[in-house]
Amino acid sequence: MAVAGPSQKWRKVGGRFGSSPAPNKNGVVQELLTRLSVQAEVTRGAEARLMEPRPRGALCAVAMGPLQLPVQPPPPPLPLLLLLLMAPGAEPFEPITVGIAIGAASALTGYLSYPDFYCRFVECCHEEQPVNASALKLDLEEKLFGQHLATEVILKALTGFRNNRNPKKPLTLSLHGWAGTGKNYVSQIVAENLHLKGLKSNFVHLFVSTLHFPHEQEIKLYQEQLQKWIRGNVSACARSVFIFDEMDKLHRGLIDAIKPFLDYYEQVDGISYRKAIFIFLSNAGGDLITRMALDFWRAGKKREDIQLKDLEPVLSLGVFNNKNSDITNTQIPLLF
Repeated sequence: MAVAGPSQKWRKVGGRFGSSPAPNKNGVVQELLTRLSVQAEVTRGAEARLMEPRPRGALCAVAMGPLQLPVQPPPPPLPLLLLLLMAPGAEPFEPITVGIAIGAASALTGYLSYPDFYCRFVECCHEEQPVNASALKLDLEEKLFGQHLATEVILKALTGFRNNRNPKKPLTLSLHGWAGTGKNYVSQIVAENLHLKGLKSNFVHLFVSTLHFPHEQEIKLYQEQLQKWIRGNVSACARSVFIFDEMDKLHRGLIDAIKPFLDYYEQVDGISYRKAIFIFLSNAGGDLITRMALDFWRAGKKREDIQLKDLEPVLSLGVFNNKNSDITNTQIPLLF
């Protein structure tokens, strides 16, 4: 075994053998190899003794009794230790190494907790994400036929609203037309372009007047529940979407319950509703819209020639005088 001179530095070598001063790396390796050689000789000697011929009686005694093999401790993890010691520049673990490992683990934890990774598995509310105007335009043009007024107004209103990070009031859209003209389908397209899961999203809420508010005598309860629902969901996601179907059948008291959330208030009860979207679907004015379209056809004009300004004066009487259609400050796409 090599012995270090007095000028060599001493250090601790840890392992199964405890901590002891070692003169140098080569000396430790030589000592470990010697121990391995001795251990191998002991093992071979024990095996040779077991294979020696014995008298029959003795053999029976051995067979009848428990076979006692030499008890030896499990071999120490020398191969790994040798590899560590023989590697060029190998040194005992230092605080810096441990720090690097902890840093790597922290980085991995940070990556796993990053919102983009988390939102692959759980639906998230992306409050600052603008709407994809090209995708919305393509959906409206390819999926909605003969509704140029609705396509134009909805595209302009939604892109302008979602691209504005600080809107002054919520966006309110009122879709009017007879049954079967595509009001619900348009609201579905809008929901899918605002939230990935569309109408199934946790941030899109659909109310049907005759289904969710059927009993007139329960209006007070409905008012309280509706306001709590809107307040709770907007506090969870500022970009929540609320769709009210059969608006022309909705009780006046429920319209009054909705109105405070639609105005220019910065906050209502500590919550801002300025980024929310309210969509109202109504049959009110459907007959007037159809009559106007028929008049254009009789005059030899195309359906696409009808402009919103042509219908606004007619609808002002038929829609806004309806007791269940008084939603102020709304943009009104017309479907016919």
